[in-house]
Amino acid sequence: MSQDIRNLEPKQLWNKFADLNAVPRPSKKEERVIQFMKEFGENLGLETIVDEVGNVIIRKPATSGMEDRKPIVMQSHLDMVHQKNNDTVFDFDTQGIEMYIEGDWVKAKGTTLGADNGLGVATIMAILESDTIAHPALEALFTIDEETGMTGAMGLKGGLLKGEILLNLDTEEDDEIGVGCAGGVDVTATRTYNEEDTPETKIGYSITVKGLQGGHSGMQIHEGLGNANKIMNRLLFDGFENFGLRISEIDGGSLRNAIPRESNAIVAIDAIHEAAFELELKQLAAIIKTEFKTMEPDLEIVVSKTDTPEKIMDLGVQEGITRALYAACNGVYRMSPDIKDLVETSNNIARVILKDGSIKIGCLTRSSVESSKLDLANTLRATFELTGCEVAFSGQYPGWAPNMDSDILKVMVPIYERLNNGEKPHVAACHAGLECGILGQNYPDMDMISFGPNIKGAHSPDERAQISSTQKYWEFVLEILKHIPKA
Repeated sequence: MSQDIRNLEPKQLWNKFADLNAVPRPSKKEERVIQFMKEFGENLGLETIVDEVGNVIIRKPATSGMEDRKPIVMQSHLDMVHQKNNDTVFDFDTQGIEMYIEGDWVKAKGTTLGADNGLGVATIMAILESDTIAHPALEALFTIDEETGMTGAMGLKGGLLKGEILLNLDTEEDDEIGVGCAGGVDVTATRTYNEEDTPETKIGYSITVKGLQGGHSGMQIHEGLGNANKIMNRLLFDGFENFGLRISEIDGGSLRNAIPRESNAIVAIDAIHEAAFELELKQLAAIIKTEFKTMEPDLEIVVSKTDTPEKIMDLGVQEGITRALYAACNGVYRMSPDIKDLVETSNNIARVILKDGSIKIGCLTRSSVESSKLDLANTLRATFELTGCEVAFSGQYPGWAPNMDSDILKVMVPIYERLNNGEKPHVAACHAGLECGILGQNYPDMDMISFGPNIKGAHSPDERAQISSTQKYWEFVLEILKHIPKA
């Protein structure tokens, strides 16, 4: 199917995307893609730098007649989110993404596609390689580890880049021009607990929540998608309240920036409650599925007998942690009072691991307002500390404050309208975390903007890139490059 992708228009872009997707590039394991990009720049005879954290910078002089324009930076991140369906056999560390075409969409076989942010990377590669595309002096900035910490952007030193305008190609709606984004902080609650021997009167059950869509924990947090960790906790809470259910282990969610799609738990109940427990959980599962039938039509809740676990968690800790998970905010915390329909502050309960006497709960809190971000983080901290957890804040990154007086914005809006029969672009801030806010700390005078093609289902195996939108976006890119303001 790779050849089918390569035949799509614009071929320059799709061929580079196919090349890139053949290289494994998990966050924090970008050694191969860094080397791939380094060799790409060097093979073109262009100045190529790999900085001390692993970001790759490739410089290309202005094309003839464009020497008097402001120098620009085109920026995308090299890493991709790794998610796969439970029944998909795939090794992200060794395999390239397997792509196919379905109608107007490019998809991957049971895994994330890597269009986030691979289409941006491929765009820049195509421009670097071309000898016909007009552009000013260009620095291509390929950052690492955007998805799990933004350490590439954080580690980029000031003074290294010479560009005056930065084009970030990491937006996922083709009618949107991004001028701001949310910052974030990881909120992690941990504690230990005593394990007890499971009484002989108890029997074991496995509870599985699966079939949820998952998705981007920033861009899609307002859509009402199911969170497997919250649904699982609801089931466990009910089982304890009605039948004295005891928890042995929980493994729910995966990445901090992905809405959890699956959760698995091993529990024990008194054998005398077997029939009533199964009936109650069946009825509750039907209620939950009805609640989510519009957004999550493939939701499955499976309750089945299994071997009785040898150990269960301390009763007092179980009561506290299930109540804390019930109380912890998940989803939208506050909408922006200043920008219509923009989520200001949210939280994703991304990961719940409970096993062998140890609890770890990982959340990603986002906000475009630093004080509101801290307010929600402290709300979560207080919730989990009340049940004896230690709570740590880490991985903080700033938001990107909108600049509605941006010179490049004034260039891009009329170009968009001209190319799209007068249709106006949606100039907006987004609730995702973009690298612009971080980069702006060391480059405060750089004029920044973000845009991209339509990508749906990012951070999930349903990720897909729209072919017609990519064509529209490519034409937009080429026109922007022609009209960069004079220095």
